[in-house]
Amino acid sequence: MPYSMVELRNEEGKHLPMSAGLKHDLAAAEDHSRAVGSATRTLQLEAQGLSALQEALAAELSENFAAALNILRDCRGRVIVTGMGKSGHVGVKVSATLASTGTPAYFVHPSEASHGDLGMITPDDAILAFSWSGETVELENILSYSRRFAVPLVAVTSNAQSTLAKAAEVVLALPRAKEACPHGLAPTTSTMMQLALGDSIAIALLESKGFTALDFGVLHPGGQLGARLKFVDDLMHRDRDLPLTGAETVMSEAIVVMTEKALGCLGVVDQDGLLQGIITDGDLRRHMGNGLLDLRAADIMTPAPKTVTRGIMASAALEIINASAITALFVVEDGRPIGLVHIHDLLRAGVA
Repeated sequence: MPYSMVELRNEEGKHLPMSAGLKHDLAAAEDHSRAVGSATRTLQLEAQGLSALQEALAAELSENFAAALNILRDCRGRVIVTGMGKSGHVGVKVSATLASTGTPAYFVHPSEASHGDLGMITPDDAILAFSWSGETVELENILSYSRRFAVPLVAVTSNAQSTLAKAAEVVLALPRAKEACPHGLAPTTSTMMQLALGDSIAIALLESKGFTALDFGVLHPGGQLGARLKFVDDLMHRDRDLPLTGAETVMSEAIVVMTEKALGCLGVVDQDGLLQGIITDGDLRRHMGNGLLDLRAADIMTPAPKTVTRGIMASAALEIINASAITALFVVEDGRPIGLVHIHDLLRAGVA
């Protein structure tokens, strides 16, 4: 039999050849199925861990969680987050989330703490320490320092009888859960639970402090997130750039203004400067051929257009634009147009 062929038998017992290409395809399909099955099992195990954590928070962990929040919220300094290995990586993320949501925090590496970084921790601070086993050797000096200078300590561990737990004012004891690693060695489910609890702490602190989207914007000026937290007032066209015309203006003149401003629309105001309607490119197309140039702006405008105020966030303006299937919004104050924000402005700013 050639190297590229294998033998199979059909129901009658006859030999059926299989090409090397088909054999390769079957092997690839088997690999694909195995990979997807592995990923599914990982997600299932981690989801089970999160479910166990949710149940614990609603029961035996609830009082300690509230006590931990009181310590972290009431500290006059910063929340010092620490942990070693994978727990340390979780701690870095949690400290960043805390800091970005209104709780000043930073991460202190346990090993560096033993070589001078303990000086970063003051009696006004509070320590949030992550260790699944609670017996991380590298944490010993931070624990001793916290006891010596009465720095409040919150422990996140799965072992309520561990060295870490015994040194802490409050213990957040995580429920035991099976790691997704088939050998039970690589931290997977455990780190997912630590991270979820850290996020829960950060959001609970955010809500208890009344931290708003405006506060969030102050701390997130960069990237798309920062762009979405800009205000319409930061992006709108104003003053001489505003495309405006009077309600009685004939369209032969109004179109000139609309073309000069090049924003694809024209606001129509009455004698008191109040916004009465909007003329868009679509309005022009609908009235083309009906003596358009001799009509008044009021004759073809769309009355009561969508508007926003200057204090609205750019992300909220984008939602209105998308929901209304329009391209621009007039910004009004006491009914008078003071600006216009176009979807292109939002795109350039990175909001969309």
